Amino acid sequence: MELEDGFDDLLAEIEEPTSPKRPKTEQDDLIREIPGPSKELSEKPTSSKTHCVLVNKKQRGNPLLKFITSVPWEYDDIIPDYEIGKTICILFLSVRYHNLNPDYINSRLKELGKKYELRVLLVQVDLKDPHAALKNLTRVCLLTDLTLMLAWSPEEAAKIIENYKIFENKPPDRIMEKIENDPHQKIINALSSIKPVNKTDAMTLITTFGTLENIIKATESRLADCPGFGLTKAKKLYKALHEPFLKRGHTKDAKQSEEFAEEVSIEEIEKVENEIVNQ
Repeated sequence: MELEDGFDDLLAEIEEPTSPKRPKTEQDDLIREIPGPSKELSEKPTSSKTHCVLVNKKQRGNPLLKFITSVPWEYDDIIPDYEIGKTICILFLSVRYHNLNPDYINSRLKELGKKYELRVLLVQVDLKDPHAALKNLTRVCLLTDLTLMLAWSPEEAAKIIENYKIFENKPPDRIMEKIENDPHQKIINALSSIKPVNKTDAMTLITTFGTLENIIKATESRLADCPGFGLTKAKKLYKALHEPFLKRGHTKDAKQSEEFAEEVSIEEIEKVENEIVNQ
């Protein structure tokens, strides 16, 4: 019984910190002076709507939704069809639906207003002759500060939405063309600039011959023996590597200049200049 009475006394001494009967201590003052978020704010769960694509509930049944697999998405009460973060929105429209309801896009834009920094009109081309509709939509985009994106299938439309979310917070240089400074890459780019040669063929040439000099010195039959090459491709490559870089007209002018320089000597030029001065 003495043990139980002692345990009851110990529990009685433990009171909640908010009890008005508890005296204030130095520790309480120290905690109050430390800056930081309150306990109520720190315990509040963060919103889960910034890491995913928000989808308007009116988009239920859109075939493109089943192809959005690289980023998470969820339905929400939003004005646009898709919301990418807080600054990017996407309106979805098919050419067929636009032809049936030409005023639909205008009503959506009035409802949207200017609530987003980047506003995208994602148009799925689902007609064989979409030129008239696309011309009209292009005009709408120019007048209302919309970015026009075209897709020819639900898969492609979904990929565009995914890419906007993936690159939402990426710097612009991530999607800019990268200039290669590697000499090996420069040779590949130079060879693949010849019309019948692709980058795989260029890699095959470098692997087979080792250097650009050996590729230039190779015969047509030797080039044709490379994997992926044939007589036609080898002939075009050989011609491109051995024909003059200057146009024929420029070559003719250069030859005439050389012939003129050979026919007239320096002494003759000085003689003519002296005659002009004496006159």
